Amino acid sequence: MEIEIRKAEREDLPAIIGLFADDLLGGHGDTTEPEAFGVYLSAFEKITASAHQTLFVACIGDEVVGTFQTAVSTSLPGRGSSSLVIEAVQTREDMRGRGIGARMIRHAIAEARERGAAKVRLTSNAVRVDAHRFYERLGFERSHFGFKTQVK
Repeated sequence: MEIEIRKAEREDLPAIIGLFADDLLGGHGDTTEPEAFGVYLSAFEKITASAHQTLFVACIGDEVVGTFQTAVSTSLPGRGSSSLVIEAVQTREDMRGRGIGARMIRHAIAEARERGAAKVRLTSNAVRVDAHRFYERLGFERSHFGFKTQVK
């Protein structure tokens, strides 16, 4: 099974949205309803216009079976080093356990090397216990607590 990782294209957007809409654990309220497409398209255009963010898809043949996003963040601590942040990792449910997620994460780590990042960071929803084991198998260590709030 050949897995291709490439930058997402506009034509991939319905499949990417479908991956998130099918995710019952995420709790993000994603939907494939046609009236929501505009907000996804707007976000896609912002991501693809950014020099610091990249949206990827994992494909088998012409079929999108996974997605993830990367962003490079530079901060003063660590002597001004950069981190590559991995976000929105999603593998189609019926394709899990086939090495697609590992391939996506390895691709992101390779991108971090190419972009001169000192480390790779990611966060994972606290309820995703299987995902936590997956990331640990790939060499990630638990290191921080995450917090969030809604902006009103």
